[in-house]
Amino acid sequence: MQMLQAAMPILMMFGIFYFIILRPQARKQKEFQAMIAKLGKGDEVYTRGGVIGKITGVSDDGLVVLEIQEKVRIRILRSYIEGKWDGKVPQNAPQSNAA
Repeated sequence: MQMLQAAMPILMMFGIFYFIILRPQARKQKEFQAMIAKLGKGDEVYTRGGVIGKITGVSDDGLVVLEIQEKVRIRILRSYIEGKWDGKVPQNAPQSNAA
């Protein structure tokens, strides 16, 4: 009985940790994977490196062709796409300290 009472706070902390941190993170990751899987031709995206472009081609092996300027295309891995570009700088983007 004393063993159970001693372990109860630890179990409660793990439960709180799971519902506050782990579960929302897993949900966010699932939503991100679904968004990446749905990307197709014509979608404007930004990459982890800050490149913004329009998808002009998608292959089954995980490569995406981005047109970053007229007649300028690059191939990147689908996993390097950070999100869809809506014309605004994402809130989680690092800010420059240059004045």
